[in-house]
Amino acid sequence: MSVSLNFVRHGEAGRPIIILHGLFGSARNWQGIAKQLAERDTVYSLDLRNHGSSPHADEMGYESMAADVLAFMALEDIKEAVVLGHSMGGKVAMQLALSEPKKVSQLIVVDMAPVTYSHNFDDVLLGLYHVPLDSVGSRKEADQYLAEKLSTPSLRQFLLQNLVANTSGGYQWRVNLASIEKSMPDIMGFPANSLKKQYANRTLFINGGQSTYMTSRYREPTKEMFPAAEFQTIAKSGHWPHIESPVEFMTLLNSFLS
Repeated sequence: MSVSLNFVRHGEAGRPIIILHGLFGSARNWQGIAKQLAERDTVYSLDLRNHGSSPHADEMGYESMAADVLAFMALEDIKEAVVLGHSMGGKVAMQLALSEPKKVSQLIVVDMAPVTYSHNFDDVLLGLYHVPLDSVGSRKEADQYLAEKLSTPSLRQFLLQNLVANTSGGYQWRVNLASIEKSMPDIMGFPANSLKKQYANRTLFINGGQSTYMTSRYREPTKEMFPAAEFQTIAKSGHWPHIESPVEFMTLLNSFLS
């Protein structure tokens, strides 16, 4: 069953562009890019289920998350849209394009392939669970607990965007950790019934040159499913090229979208 997704809209004219964030992210991660795209198009940044201000749900398979986006499009009377997805959101975007190709006019996938990855996010979950929410008094204190499990400051700052005050004066995580943990095999995989499907429209894959999510070995299986795919690498970026190299990222987007 689909859930009603929270979204942020930028712009009033032009074609609709839907942005789907990655795991532990939210619509707000894409504000800068969305505002630039909204100079000529109408941009909808969505909070996927169990993230941001969208409802929590037990199930997090890509069929369910794509169905949420479809329900959002029906509610907003969007017949078709350019769909841009990063990381987990990239897999949602690919699943949507493969299952409902007429709804996706063009596809942009950022640092993700339609494959099953062998790693997981156990270290991140361990770090988030390590923060004693019932006693922590500030974001700074929460970061100190996170630092005991996660050494990378930028990753901690990204994750701490999910720490919000609750009604009892304490803190809580906005993301649904229990559901994410339970669904990790689905999140790291890709729906088997979509592997033989094709999406024929123009598709842009942007990857970070220092990331391992879209290496050359994944291009061949990706090309079989997305035969009109174009691959672009931002050499000095890792998994977040839109944050690490925003100017180069926007140049690639504008070139593709024009």
